[in-house]
Amino acid sequence: MIDHSLVKRFRQEVGDRLAHQRRLDQANGLPPMTGEDERQFARALISQVLEEHARNEIGLGRTPPTVEEEEALAAGIHAALFGVGRLQPLLDDPQVENIDINGCDRVFVSYADGQEVMHDPVAESDEELIELIQILAAYSGLSSRPFDTANPQLDLRLPDGSRLSAVMDVTVRPAVSIRRARLGKVFLSDLAGNGTISRDVAKFLTAAVAARKNIMIAGSTNAGKTTLLRALANEIQPNERLITVERALELGLDQFPELHPNVVAFEQRLPNSEGQGEISMAELVRRSLRMNPSRVIVGEVLGDEIVTMLNAMTQGNDGSLSTIHANSSMEVFNRISTYALQASERLPIDATHMLIAGAIDFVVFITKRNDYNIGGTLRRYVSSIREVNGCDGRVLSSEVFVPGPDGTAVPHAPVSCLDELAAHGYLPGGW
Repeated sequence: MIDHSLVKRFRQEVGDRLAHQRRLDQANGLPPMTGEDERQFARALISQVLEEHARNEIGLGRTPPTVEEEEALAAGIHAALFGVGRLQPLLDDPQVENIDINGCDRVFVSYADGQEVMHDPVAESDEELIELIQILAAYSGLSSRPFDTANPQLDLRLPDGSRLSAVMDVTVRPAVSIRRARLGKVFLSDLAGNGTISRDVAKFLTAAVAARKNIMIAGSTNAGKTTLLRALANEIQPNERLITVERALELGLDQFPELHPNVVAFEQRLPNSEGQGEISMAELVRRSLRMNPSRVIVGEVLGDEIVTMLNAMTQGNDGSLSTIHANSSMEVFNRISTYALQASERLPIDATHMLIAGAIDFVVFITKRNDYNIGGTLRRYVSSIREVNGCDGRVLSSEVFVPGPDGTAVPHAPVSCLDELAAHGYLPGGW
């Protein structure tokens, strides 16, 4: 058992010394430490603090920690500084899929096989849980994000790529949801291997990306939209310059330079306590067009950035990718129209439909469901692909892949741009 009170105390000491060193470096005109350098320096500071603690215990006539206890303390301090404290073991477990926290001692864990269990507390109190989230908000992302009474909502990307969403004060107890990023470097071949897509769909999407088609991925919460987006992005050639725009860094394409050596990741900046300094998603999409992108990838469309993104797609930035929440591939067009009405441009529905018809080539819909026929196993699979054909008062589209016998998408109708896809190796069967 690890003494969490000691971990908390030593984390504060090491954090203070680390901050002191940063100030010294800045005062001496030295460049800031890289993330890895900072971690290595922190390890040295942790050893120093633990050695001082052992000497102090001996001086007081008490038994110092054993080697095993010191190792556990060191791991706990490092996790508290750069990880997520007592949550770290859950994030280190490759089978953990989601973690929901309804107060420090109400922790529910979902596993990849569909199992859900209640877990041990992740903090001694709700106040300590809030403090942990505040530390993460200060160190994760491109800028520090507040989490307090004035800013009771938080979204960020954890060091391992997982997505964290937290709220306080608008709930009786602080609530946190963490959605794991279990598949970092993922390819369409991986998704074909695990049944998310069929071989036909894999070939189709590979050719669509190569042909620079604009693709919108749709589905419900936690359906696997981001994983599919990563897989599509990993089909893009390494010589292309990618600009990603996200509310909170999540895609992590820049973490794999062997696949994408030329990536710029934009992250929305929230306003400060005076309401100043905000940089919205729409502004970032607009800015991305001035950064010489080969493709613009918008992690998730949730608001008025949709109009800017659609305009970008119609202005020569072909091959763009994005995700959106929707209940079907057809519903995507209504969802986009709703967002466009909320934008500063206040686009009417018919104008939005014309914009959609000129911007989006394909909508890929991914389904999530518990398959009770095979023991309640959670399944995620692409069930529909819809081609946008034009506009006649409304968006005209045709479903080129429809759900097959097991729900997974199978070819249904010819694609109008078949010659373009064939030039990139797609030869459909069964039509």
